[in-house]
Amino acid sequence: MLWRSLFIILLCIFLLALGGCQTVKQADNQIVHLTLWHGINPPSNRDIFQKLVDKFNQTHSDIQIDSIYAGQLDQQIPKVLTAVIGNAQPDILFFNPQITGQFVELGAIYPLEDWLNKSPIKSEIIQNCFGEMSLNGHIWSVPLFAGNVGIFYRRDLFKAAGITELPKTWEELREVAKKLTVDLNGDKRPDRYGMLMPLGKGEWTVFTWFPFLLSSGGTLVENNHPNLVSPSAIAALQFWQNLIKDGSTKFSAPERGYEEDDFIAGRVAMQLTGPWTFIMQSKVDFDVLPIPANRQPATVLASGNLFVMKTTPKRQQASLKFLEYVLSEEFQTEWSIGSGFLPVNIKSAQSQAYQEFIQKKPAMKVFLEQMSVSGSRPIISGYSRVSESLGRAIEATMLGTPPETALKKFQAYLDLMRSGNSY
Repeated sequence: MLWRSLFIILLCIFLLALGGCQTVKQADNQIVHLTLWHGINPPSNRDIFQKLVDKFNQTHSDIQIDSIYAGQLDQQIPKVLTAVIGNAQPDILFFNPQITGQFVELGAIYPLEDWLNKSPIKSEIIQNCFGEMSLNGHIWSVPLFAGNVGIFYRRDLFKAAGITELPKTWEELREVAKKLTVDLNGDKRPDRYGMLMPLGKGEWTVFTWFPFLLSSGGTLVENNHPNLVSPSAIAALQFWQNLIKDGSTKFSAPERGYEEDDFIAGRVAMQLTGPWTFIMQSKVDFDVLPIPANRQPATVLASGNLFVMKTTPKRQQASLKFLEYVLSEEFQTEWSIGSGFLPVNIKSAQSQAYQEFIQKKPAMKVFLEQMSVSGSRPIISGYSRVSESLGRAIEATMLGTPPETALKKFQAYLDLMRSGNSY
């Protein structure tokens, strides 16, 4: 009888354990597990982002975000497109907003305006961010962060050149660049230049030229079609060529215009870049000035956006909860202070914590104030080809081709691709 009693006790324990496992399994089935692919760099920023993702997971028992570093964004494109075509896409994707048009053509992303129009968070988003969120009357993404381009300058070199007022116009910038260009050893060749120019035809060159196009009141898209040849584009390219002809600029290494070595070593006194640069952490005596204006003050927005991929209604709705968290004052304040990017939430930018942060890093204030004049690069479906053609025109101009000639040549390439239905 003893063995029978022992058997019954063990059987009860087994059944209880089995029931407990089923309960856990059923509970786990109620949790929506979402995959998020991103390319956040440097690793320290990934750590900050993961910490905030963990906080979301801890406070949302019904949703769990699996955040995966999928590599550099330019390396991700084949992987992302293959995943979309194979119906193996993540639930949420972090990417440059300039890919929006391509995603829309593929039917890969979920439109966000119905959700965002009903959410109080919409009124908290900095208005200029919407230019990179929207296409054809729909909102397709939300920004994780923002930034823009300014001019970093060496205060010590400005002082040595006797420059006491910062340039506010293109012509003033041109004159300042001349004064900062110095032959130190008497060999009739400059050892120090006024400004670093980003040599190349890649996106960095296009990106850092864009503030000058926008300051001239220009655009690349007219009547939903790309148009490189405009008086504004010609004027912006002519200004870059004038700086080069003055002999007051130093070319970067090809396609390496973002590198800071020349600035940090004092070989150039000014450089076009944004708050993400290593210069912010260096010991160089630097500051930042807004992009000098032609017709109007302007710079270009640098955002990284989150897309909700088309999956299932349940997964899409769960993804929207995470997006609302990302846009919140709490997230944006902690993320911006930790990462060095600008907050996209107005309340975050005005918060005591962020204001105390920019008091310690006054250069950030320039970028924050420039948000109100930050324009966007196009997010049309053929942006990559527009950018490639524009980049080739900019590079040709920097090497001596007249701006109008270069723009007309590469506009013709765009027109040819469009007429052949390959645009």
